[in-house]
Amino acid sequence: MNLQNQLSRLKAISDLVRDQHLTKLQACAAARTASLQRLDDLRVTQNGDLDPILQAQSMVRYQHWADLRRAEINLVLARQTVDWMEARGAAQSAFGRAEVLRQLQIKHKRRA
Repeated sequence: MNLQNQLSRLKAISDLVRDQHLTKLQACAAARTASLQRLDDLRVTQNGDLDPILQAQSMVRYQHWADLRRAEINLVLARQTVDWMEARGAAQSAFGRAEVLRQLQIKHKRRA
């Protein structure tokens, strides 16, 4: 097998690996974004139609419940952020390898 064929095969494999890493990165980013959105959804909006005492009581109850949910979501978000950062690093490496192989193919074609 000549060098051009070897480079072509390596490039094809490298492209597949890169695409796989990019897909994982997208999935991690989507999960992380969903968690950030859940945190954002827990923000309180005031309803001026209620009696002030009832509104204060409901706000205290809601804040307690929301604080518990935020704690749960933050734990998940921390794990998702680590996964996202690792996936980003792996995708960057895979992209770099694919780019190096592409450049090697170009150099070899010029020489041939």
